[in-house]
Amino acid sequence: MTSVKIKVLLVKAKDDPMPGIFHPGPHQRYRYPRLEIVTRRMKVLQPGYVRLKVLLAGVCGTDVHLLESNKSTGYVKCSAPASIPRKGRILGHECVGQVVEVGEAVAGLRPGDIVACESIISCGVCIPCRQGAFNQCSRARLLGMQEDGIFATYADLPQRICHPIEGLELKPHGLVQAVCLEPAAVAWVAFEHARVQSAEHVLIFGGGPIGLFLAMLAKYVFGSLWVGLIEPLRLRRELASRWADEVFTPREFWRRKPHSLPYYDAVFEASGKLENVSRIIPSCGPRARIVLLARSGKPLKVDAVDWLITNAISILGSRGHLGGAFGKLIHLCLADRLPLHEVVTTEIAGIKKLKGLLLQPQRLPKEHAKVIVRIADI
Repeated sequence: MTSVKIKVLLVKAKDDPMPGIFHPGPHQRYRYPRLEIVTRRMKVLQPGYVRLKVLLAGVCGTDVHLLESNKSTGYVKCSAPASIPRKGRILGHECVGQVVEVGEAVAGLRPGDIVACESIISCGVCIPCRQGAFNQCSRARLLGMQEDGIFATYADLPQRICHPIEGLELKPHGLVQAVCLEPAAVAWVAFEHARVQSAEHVLIFGGGPIGLFLAMLAKYVFGSLWVGLIEPLRLRRELASRWADEVFTPREFWRRKPHSLPYYDAVFEASGKLENVSRIIPSCGPRARIVLLARSGKPLKVDAVDWLITNAISILGSRGHLGGAFGKLIHLCLADRLPLHEVVTTEIAGIKKLKGLLLQPQRLPKEHAKVIVRIADI
């Protein structure tokens, strides 16, 4: 298998950090991104790694932002941790694959197994990891961003980020649900951070895949009394209406009568429009939680500080999916309790078509919700 050539989709960019910025983010460092499909030869499989035939891959907003650039400066819009070496970075971090080979020191997986993959490679030994905060690992490497990802015909990944899906592949829509586990787990961890309890009012800004999974979890798992979602794009609003009690355009939401509902208990900002945070604080109730998920690289400004203090409102960030969310979601899918596949609006076949789709990153969110790519069949 080591001598087999594979096709990969990678991004290249000009490495040109903005002057005067200490530790610039990707949006301050990489300019003029471009996509290439190249052929590479598989390296020797490392101990602790498994080799996967990639079956399905999901397209994430982070992938799109790494390809979308500022028209005036050429800098990419992605502010999430990323590094693009001169040879390029293989994109993609949402994956279902079939094990074809296992390296030394791998136990519990064998060729033929079907796995879904996490995307944060934590070290396991830093202080946050030793405290169980794996999503905040100080040495974490992000798949498809800081390590080569899964937009490829085959990929070598650490065994510890590969989850057997326990027969989910045998159920209708099972593989599609499995490729959605990573973004759905991000939503799950956000709910845990927000300490959402039953009979609470939940508000979600943004109807992209993360926002839609938040609405679905609120409806089917966390027992929310009322779920509202704000989204400017019609396609995504129509999807959200399956799980949200009320769906609004931003204009409709901000023009509605103040406090037409009891105060919000949990607010999730998944749109990247940070001005929503300051505007929503006066509508948040005592001990409400506001969770930030979407990155924009822009500053957060808070005006209603007195209301924030008086009502002990928390603003917190949430990143990642580690810590057990995958297993819980797999069990819910096996029990037909969580239709993750319903968020998928588009399936395409092959790396070549994926490149064509990503060459127009501005169109992607306007025409699709969740896009998956069928790379190979079992």
